[in-house]
Parts: sequence; C-alpha cells; structure tokens
Amino acid sequence: MLADMLVGDGFSFWKEGLLTIVIAIVAYWFISNYPGTVSWLSKEERAFVQARLKADSDATNDEKFSWAEVRVAAKDIKIWLYALAFHTMSLPLYTLSLFLPTIIRDMGYSSAQSQLLTIPPYAVATIFTIFWAILSERYARRALFILTTSTVAIIGYIILLANTDPKARPGVSYVGTFFAAIGIYPSVALILCWPAINVSGQTKRATANAMQISIGNLGAVLGTQLYRANSGPRYVLGHSFALGYSCLNLVVVGALLVVLKKENKEKERILLEKPDTRGFHDTVEDLAMGDRHPRWKFQA
Repeated sequence: MLADMLVGDGFSFWKEGLLTIVIAIVAYWFISNYPGTVSWLSKEERAFVQARLKADSDATNDEKFSWAEVRVAAKDIKIWLYALAFHTMSLPLYTLSLFLPTIIRDMGYSSAQSQLLTIPPYAVATIFTIFWAILSERYARRALFILTTSTVAIIGYIILLANTDPKARPGVSYVGTFFAAIGIYPSVALILCWPAINVSGQTKRATANAMQISIGNLGAVLGTQLYRANSGPRYVLGHSFALGYSCLNLVVVGALLVVLKKENKEKERILLEKPDTRGFHDTVEDLAMGDRHPRWKFQA
C-alpha cells in the first residue's frame, strides 16, 4: 500500500532511508564504546562514570568469552523466560507495526488518510513508553509495569475483535488501535531491557540477549502470515492470535516474577546467615559468580 502511494507521487525510495543514513554517520563520531574512551568527558568525569558503573553492574569488567558461561545461560530457566516474554509480545508488536495502515484503511479510509491516522497511536505510545520507563526505573520494578501494559494491549484487541463492522463504526476500532499500541510498546521496551539489567557476567548476558532476540523474533515470523487481505476488515485470525499471545505474556511474566522473587529471597537468607559476604565485584572469584552472587539482587 505504501509502495503504491509513494510510486504514484513520484517519490524516490532512497529518500525513505536517507535520514537513517545521515544519523548513522553522525552517530559514529559521538557514540563511544566505553566510558574510558569518551573524548568529550574530562578525566575526572570518566573516572566517576566508571565508578558508578562498577558499583551498579559488571559493565566495565575485562571479562573474556567463555563457553562455560554460555552453557550456564542455556541452563538458566530465567533466560528462557526472558526470551518467551519477548516472543509473546513480538507477534503483536510486529503485526501492529506492519499492518496498522492496512487495518485503518480497511475501516474505510484512503491509503493517504490511513498513513496519517497511524501517527496519533504511535505518538501517544511513544510518550507513554518514555513515561512508563521512567516510572519503572524509579520504583526498580519490571514485572508489575509489564503486566499492566500487556493488559492494556489485551483490552485493545478485545475492542478490535468486538467491533463486528469496522467500516460502519471505524471510531471503535481506531480506539482499539490506541489501546493496543499503548500496551505493546512500553511492554516490549521493558522486556528487552530486563535481561540487560538482571543478568551478569558479560558472556552470560550477551547469550541471554541473543537468545531473547532470536527466540522472540520467531513470534514475528508467525505474525506476518496472519493478516491476510481476504480477512479484512475485521482480521479475526490476526487479532485473535495477537490477543492470545498477549494473554500468554501475562503468564510468562508472572512466572518470571515468581522465580525472581524466590531467588532474591534465597539470597537474603544466605546474607542473613553470612552477613560478612563480600560484594559481587570485590574479587575475581566474586565476579566469576555473576548473578549467582548473594549480593546480586534481581529487579523483579
């Protein structure tokens, strides 16, 4: 639909990606690999940033790659739950991103109008994602916020499915797209950062992130086959799968919450018995324990 619209207006496709290319070139000169190599910070500021990172995580440690840690990650149930949490949100995420213009067009709008009408749901979702991320970080909670916005997404798909005639009542379905977007995007943002802040050390965290993305994106592979042209304007099959996956997300995130709380409680028990336990970055042996260290607390 977008391709036909752009070609009809004599639009060159290279212009679509021009801004991305320009930003990528500029970003190369402004993004540094490590705090210690940032040229626009003073020596004291670089030392301060590194000290904060060291106290908060293992990001500044010089850890070598280890296949043993890859196997540790593969055996950790939490890593699989992080991956499934993204998997259950990736289907709604990608189907909404890819098919929202088509869904809106089939409510009775033109191609140009449907493209413009995708802006408000995304704009509201963007603002809410930033707001939700700030709140989540302030309270150091992840699961509760994900469960809340995933529920909002569920409400959105229920609205979309309940409207039996989107062309006669386009406003109802349009409201449903707002709920879906506001629910999906904040949930995905928090899910993707969850293993990044909870998993230690570096090899295990890299493995966890890779597993999350690769397993998660399988949901997108399925989702792209669900919104067929002949199933519009209601798209019952696609919306039903998105609704079901969003409900499964509640189950997965709820299970992960239980596991994380249980492990945090066990760490607290160990510290009560051994209050003189060293910090997680005090020695090489402590660092090697990663997130298994008693003083490493998971954000649940």
